[in-house]
Amino acid sequence: MSNFKTICVFILIGIIISVVINLNIGFMKLSVSDFFFSDSENSQIAQLRINRVLAMLLAGISIPTSGFLLQEYFQNPLAGPSVLGITSVASLSVAFYIFLSQDFQLPEFLQNSFISISAILGSLLLMVILLAFSHRFQDKSFLIIFGFLVSALAGAIVSILQFYAENQSLKNYILWSFGANSQVSGNQLWVLTGIIILGLVLSFKSIKPLIGNSLGTSYAQSFGVNLNHLKLFVIVASSLLSASVTAFLGPILFIGIVIPHFSRMIYNPAKLWQQWILNMILGMFIMEMFSIVSETTQFPLNVITSLFGIPVILTMMMNKGRSAV
Repeated sequence: MSNFKTICVFILIGIIISVVINLNIGFMKLSVSDFFFSDSENSQIAQLRINRVLAMLLAGISIPTSGFLLQEYFQNPLAGPSVLGITSVASLSVAFYIFLSQDFQLPEFLQNSFISISAILGSLLLMVILLAFSHRFQDKSFLIIFGFLVSALAGAIVSILQFYAENQSLKNYILWSFGANSQVSGNQLWVLTGIIILGLVLSFKSIKPLIGNSLGTSYAQSFGVNLNHLKLFVIVASSLLSASVTAFLGPILFIGIVIPHFSRMIYNPAKLWQQWILNMILGMFIMEMFSIVSETTQFPLNVITSLFGIPVILTMMMNKGRSAV
């Protein structure tokens, strides 16, 4: 326990340092008064940076939690928020909105709101479909296959829409798909926070049943774990957490797989609730660091997470292949 607390303290210190650095990165140098006084000359720029930092903290909490739940439920370290097709369907919903609404001229703030709403509605629709099909699939692996097929279908439809899209619509979709951590407004942050809190409550309710589930189906049932309720909580919680971030920040890939892996490397063996806490605080730290890199290099957030995540996942697969030999 003492080692766990020490690790958490060091990561929390890292979060504070990265937040301070993040607030001070940008084209314009700001003073302390800009962050605390609304009548300051650069207070609006300061508010944008605060929103950026808060958005990254929320993403760091929600995406790793979604990946953590799915990995523990499926007992597969390569499972992540995209494993059920949630991210892909959210992207498909945004693509439908951007490409089919090209003839309508809307103010920018309304357009951003409708993009977020379409992503959330698409993910909620998939969540309903998953819950309906989950009763037919007794084997967990079938849900993973179903998610893979949904992702492939969504990707194919998006490609068709891109093929027939006009230049401006295609540009808007590509910009959204890159991930924009600096365009989240204060009102959107409140909505994002509310959805994430709901997802975290369901996540908390899933931890104890997941402990029993990790010991086997028969063992879990003998201790009174309702496996149908567990499946419901995991699907709904992971859908809400990953869909909300995708809606407001764009698809942030691979983090839901990588951070739970790092958490196990840092502190293992650990109780499940300790791993969950470690996932959230490590996620906040890493997302803040990615935000710093994004603002410094002007690379899109999704590009940075992919460049970081893909080599890690390949290493995980190679190590798993060697251990199986």
